[in-house]
Amino acid sequence: MADRFGKVSDEEDGLKVSMTINGREVSDDVEPRTLLVHFLRENQGLTGTHVGCETSYCGACTVLMDGKTVKSCTMLAVQASGSDLTTIEGVADGESLHPVQEGFWERHGLQCGYCTPGMIMSAVGLLEENQSPSEGEIRHAIEGNLCRCTGYHNIVKAIEYAASRIRGEEPAAPDWNHEEVSA
Repeated sequence: MADRFGKVSDEEDGLKVSMTINGREVSDDVEPRTLLVHFLRENQGLTGTHVGCETSYCGACTVLMDGKTVKSCTMLAVQASGSDLTTIEGVADGESLHPVQEGFWERHGLQCGYCTPGMIMSAVGLLEENQSPSEGEIRHAIEGNLCRCTGYHNIVKAIEYAASRIRGEEPAAPDWNHEEVSA
């Protein structure tokens, strides 16, 4: 029988899923109706993937599956079996932030932080396909991610920063004046 998170205690009731998550092979028994987001959070302890709307509207649950962004709140764990998944926990390279994470820090691309993991995963997915996106392409790539705090301006600037870093270029200076801020 499964608990409320889909963890199966009796092998006869569950399905075996196996996948690679952040470079680590994992295998577990799950109830067939277990959502991928709950498998990641409850079975694997990867709580950076957030549960927001559970309808794929907000994007807080975005992860990469085989290099493509997916909303893990509307995908079953069994559908991801055999896949290579990357969550927010797998984006950094050890102690070094991924350029998108660095961009969010340097360009103040977050406030409350709830949308940030999904927003970063969408940006990583975009930049893996296109290292020189236009502002319009960036806005299109994140349109499935809702942010109630920032108004998106700094998120777009953070992704532009990351694109520059990935291309090996120096990012443009921030569009704020520190002297005005401190005055």
